[in-house]
Amino acid sequence: MLAAASEIDGSQLAGWWGVPFAGVLLSIALLPMLAPIFWHHHFGKVTAAWALAFFIPFALVFGWGAAGQGLVHALVAEYLPFVILLTALFTVAGGIYIRGNLRGTPLLNAGILAIGAVLASFMGTTGASMLLIRPLIRANDNRKHVAHVVVFFIFIVSNAGGSLTPLGDPPLFLGFLKGVTFFWTVDHIVFETLLLVGVLLALFFALDSWYFRQQGERNQADPTPDSSQDALGFDGKINFVLLLAIVGLVLMSGLWQSPVQWELAGTAVGLPGLVRDAGMVAITLISLALTPRAVHEANQFSWGPMQEVAKLFAGIFLTIIPVIAMLRAGVDGAFGPIVAAVTGADGEPLPAMYFWATGLLSSVLDNAPTYLVFFNTAGGDAATLMTTHAATLAAISAGSVFMGANTYIGNAPNLMVKAIAEDRGVKMPGFFGYMLWSGGILIPLFIVITWLFF
Repeated sequence: MLAAASEIDGSQLAGWWGVPFAGVLLSIALLPMLAPIFWHHHFGKVTAAWALAFFIPFALVFGWGAAGQGLVHALVAEYLPFVILLTALFTVAGGIYIRGNLRGTPLLNAGILAIGAVLASFMGTTGASMLLIRPLIRANDNRKHVAHVVVFFIFIVSNAGGSLTPLGDPPLFLGFLKGVTFFWTVDHIVFETLLLVGVLLALFFALDSWYFRQQGERNQADPTPDSSQDALGFDGKINFVLLLAIVGLVLMSGLWQSPVQWELAGTAVGLPGLVRDAGMVAITLISLALTPRAVHEANQFSWGPMQEVAKLFAGIFLTIIPVIAMLRAGVDGAFGPIVAAVTGADGEPLPAMYFWATGLLSSVLDNAPTYLVFFNTAGGDAATLMTTHAATLAAISAGSVFMGANTYIGNAPNLMVKAIAEDRGVKMPGFFGYMLWSGGILIPLFIVITWLFF
């Protein structure tokens, strides 16, 4: 992935070089639960400390020039395109407000989840989640039992629905940046996605119908009654056009092959990628300029979630450099046992093991770097993975996206949706309570998917 990693013999690196990377991910997983106030105020400082814990020793051992080259490559080739895309999707989604007072029947709720599943692959799981969670909660604000609606929303819209394009979930966009073609994922895991989403929608409809039939569930007073100013519709419609522009820019950067490129500290910067990123920045500014302030206020739009993502991933993309080098060393590297576990006796990758290894780590760590780690474990060459080892790449892609739903910390939208629901008065299950839902519903489905496809 990184220029620095390609110049380092990963077989000569001790396992402790991966401690800063593990430290960043464990901080993300544990500190919000163990020390929420401290984490809320100092997560940027914690991430910076782990980044320095890697960068300074790395520079002292391999030289400041090599360290600087690795830093520039991580920033220019991976981090900035990643954050720019997320920022554009976050901003555009935050500029669309769905007004109106829908009635939260099982059919309507299932319909919103189905629409969200489709939208997630085109505006990102974060964008689709932020667009639909508030109207979904408003539609059900007269019902006693709402937590299950939000839980299935996280399963379907915040995770599984984003599995078909690089726009859907950050791991797939990283794969796109590594050379995986735009439509490869939809061609290779569409049936896995349809099965998972279809079964989840059926289970949800059955469960929601049971709750809906309970005595008194349909007779609750609606705290948001209809009004003449509350007709169903959209505000901030210009952002739908901007969303299409984002899709066009990503497609353009993948299809346009240009020999024009520049070199920055050893990192090649191609014209298509530069045009894409500049266009994303322009779309973000246009959205902010054209979206009425009332729309942002209605959506409770703020930069807090995006700032957190940007700071955390800055540390992740830097500290992952030696981890990738060690994984590329295969069985000769410090992570040889992991490589051996996902590799058969004949040296060929085992798709089922890649599905579960990628997925289980994505459940408790961030799914984007987890995807990247196993992408490189499988060889790191997009052309080979898309053809010879297509089943392995499909397993990595499906595992990283699907199993991000296993815990609240598996994917960024999970916690954002939970926070919004609780702010609106929904009594959401705690961390382990949510895992009872995901363990009882998702894990059996993942076993079936493994048996059928991997």
